[in-house]
Amino acid sequence: MVDSCRESTFSDNLHSGNNCKALLIIRCPANDIQCGCELKIRNSFFFLEENTFFDMSDSSDYDSLNLNINMLKEPILMKLSEVLDKTNDKGWRRLGEVVSNNRRFRVSEEEMAMCSIKVLELDGSPTRSFLRLMGDRGCLLKDLVEFLKVMGHTEALNCIKPTGIKIIIQPQSLAVMSGHTARLTCHAMGGSNMQYQWFKAKEEVTNGNSPDLVFSPVQAHDSGFYICRVNCGGSFEFSHWAQVEVLVVGATYGLPCYTLEGRLKVVIQPQAQRLLVGDTLELECGAVGKPIPQFQWYRNGVPLKNTSRRRCTIPNVTKEHQGKYRCEVFSNGERTWTREADICIDDFENIRQRSPEKPFATDKVALLIGNLSYQNHPQLKAPMVDVYDLTNLLRQLNFKVVSLLDLTESEMRNAVDEFLLLLHKGVYGLFYYAGHGYENYGNSFMVPVDAPNPYRSANCLCVQSILKLMQEKETGLNVFLLDMCRKRNIHDDTTPNVVLKVTANIVFGYATCQDAEAFELNLSGYTNGVFIKFLKKRLLEDEKITVVLDRVAEDMGQFDPTKGKQALEIRSSLSERRALTDSILPSDCSDEAQAHNLQWAKAHELPESMCLDFDCGVQIKMGFAAEFSNVLVIYTSIMRKPEDMSSCQAYVTNFTPELDIDPKEMNKGTLEETGSYLLSGSLPQHCLYTRLSSLQKLREQLIFTVCLQGVFVAVEDPVDWTVEVNIGKPLIAKLDLHRAVRRNSCLQTCLMPHSPSHSPCHSPGADHLQQYCHPSQQCHSGYLGVSEYPHGPAGACSSLACSDDAAYNFHSHCARDPPSQGSPTRISFPIETTDDINELQASFINSLQFHDQY
Repeated sequence: MVDSCRESTFSDNLHSGNNCKALLIIRCPANDIQCGCELKIRNSFFFLEENTFFDMSDSSDYDSLNLNINMLKEPILMKLSEVLDKTNDKGWRRLGEVVSNNRRFRVSEEEMAMCSIKVLELDGSPTRSFLRLMGDRGCLLKDLVEFLKVMGHTEALNCIKPTGIKIIIQPQSLAVMSGHTARLTCHAMGGSNMQYQWFKAKEEVTNGNSPDLVFSPVQAHDSGFYICRVNCGGSFEFSHWAQVEVLVVGATYGLPCYTLEGRLKVVIQPQAQRLLVGDTLELECGAVGKPIPQFQWYRNGVPLKNTSRRRCTIPNVTKEHQGKYRCEVFSNGERTWTREADICIDDFENIRQRSPEKPFATDKVALLIGNLSYQNHPQLKAPMVDVYDLTNLLRQLNFKVVSLLDLTESEMRNAVDEFLLLLHKGVYGLFYYAGHGYENYGNSFMVPVDAPNPYRSANCLCVQSILKLMQEKETGLNVFLLDMCRKRNIHDDTTPNVVLKVTANIVFGYATCQDAEAFELNLSGYTNGVFIKFLKKRLLEDEKITVVLDRVAEDMGQFDPTKGKQALEIRSSLSERRALTDSILPSDCSDEAQAHNLQWAKAHELPESMCLDFDCGVQIKMGFAAEFSNVLVIYTSIMRKPEDMSSCQAYVTNFTPELDIDPKEMNKGTLEETGSYLLSGSLPQHCLYTRLSSLQKLREQLIFTVCLQGVFVAVEDPVDWTVEVNIGKPLIAKLDLHRAVRRNSCLQTCLMPHSPSHSPCHSPGADHLQQYCHPSQQCHSGYLGVSEYPHGPAGACSSLACSDDAAYNFHSHCARDPPSQGSPTRISFPIETTDDINELQASFINSLQFHDQY
């Protein structure tokens, strides 16, 4: 950062030999604004000469001895004057006698008399006046040292000897979000008893007497300029100025707010606006990083002059100011961009006759649910990757996203209720579900992870019931993306009584056609389902949502492995050209709606990273990351250990039983070992990781134990220390999704002949259905060696599975019974597939064993 307002008081004839100040008041380097903030310590001002400070802390810097004595630091001159102002045989008069022996600096009796009368002035100093005369005549520091040596004045020599203090780590300016942890560091060498004191502008920082100045959590009032003074004995040094800029971000909505470690990240995006000619355009963006980011605004790709701050203000706008605005943000070699903001400028005259404007949203909200770990049905893999990828894409489109994995029936209903609270007039609402499902009588049902086997509609959520409640909110766009099977459930003969309104702007994207299955591609790791594999390539396109889905359908139709098995189906009542990329123009929503937004935002805040100090001298750093809105990753690392300790390690343990954490999967050296495959490139390395899923089940605050185990060089047995940590209710736990279902939930809109609160666990005569294949049905060989297996208790549907030697394996999103002993089973672990569809198809076709059709 450029200290643009350091204010020098140098006179024009600094080096001319005339009297001059040659001083610099330390001022806060506030950007382009002279804040007049002089550093005041102990009722006196310290002055430094800019760029040419006298610093002999480095004894190898002999050039410092060639400085004019007028360029000494003011504290040194003041201390030297105090010593020499005495009238004994080692005072300033004796110095004058020694100097007079040198013709270059000889001082007359009249000049000595002028110096002596300085004692009559308040705070006057004869020595200070005498030294100024010598400096004006070219006296250098090395000359003064020789004069003092002749006098044998050790005390005076100690005043100008090297301080021995060397600041090796300067505090660095940074921008950080409020509520996070901020840290300024100043570290010095050169003495055994270093003392530190931090100042904010001219005021001492309370308890700011350590090398690290920590704000935990940092608040808006902590913004400002800071400097550190390092003392050692009678000497001291000042650090550089450092600015702390605190950004107040109202709602992050699942933003991965783990410790940024100085990385550049945009946290405040410019917003689209519609203005009238003559209005003032005010755009704002914000970024966190170290050092403080710099900015440059652009309109339609062209940089704007004099717009190098995070706020861009243009008064008296005209039609020429209309366009797409965005800001380039850069810091320490990193560069990134904000999103584009559409700025529309209207004339007074034709505002009423203007053509139909482009649709916009008053807000964008998305709820994403992925169920994979079923208690009574086959497990799935793809929903975790699908929800993760879709979350990241929707956030790029300015959606407020909550992403949840493995919800029970009551948790799903409560999550939908919270989602509905955020909807109001003009909001774009998007609902995505991946997991087991079925369709009866035109109504789609989503299967929770705790659904019994077999399940019925009372155990599941009806999608049309959710749509009915969304319609009542007068939303601007309702999008349902259902990545599940749509086979008939032969165990459910009930007909839901869902009466929908006749409204426009409803779009259904079904991953498969009616009475068909949706598949996930299973290899040796994790990968997307077929639907999201192609949707994620198109989702950011600035096109009408139905156009985007049409293109996805065409892409899926060219994918040989599922051609003829799975095809995207689109149902739409869209009457306007609405797109997921439409701008957000917030409306004046009610206080109740604002309260819901605030509550939702708090439910997506991560705990602050923290440092734990143990009595043995070990310091542990603990950080947190959100993989999903209900999945938290804790990582720990050793920051400091004493020299007499050969090794140590920190473990987290003793979590509440509600989270049902397997101790064998905790405190792992890699994220993959914990079951987290999606954050490996985002978190610090060389840590121990613990993954906490199902945070929605947390009823109380999350309290756990950090156990430190250390081994000392002189002791064979390890020694343990423990500390209890309370991080409150992290992420989605704040919404209490574990509570009983509300009376006005989406459950009540789907009228069933049996009570929803008494879900049947088994149907009469269901024992024979535990077989992998129904006795009345036979498995048979299928197309290109792809075997088809009939559906179990949820209906008669088929899934794909390649032959044993095939490279690919498919899994259906229809729930089937667990296979009995002796039944053919296939264990598959999906991984990320190649982006080259043609290459993938060729690999698939070449790997198949061809069988005759029949």
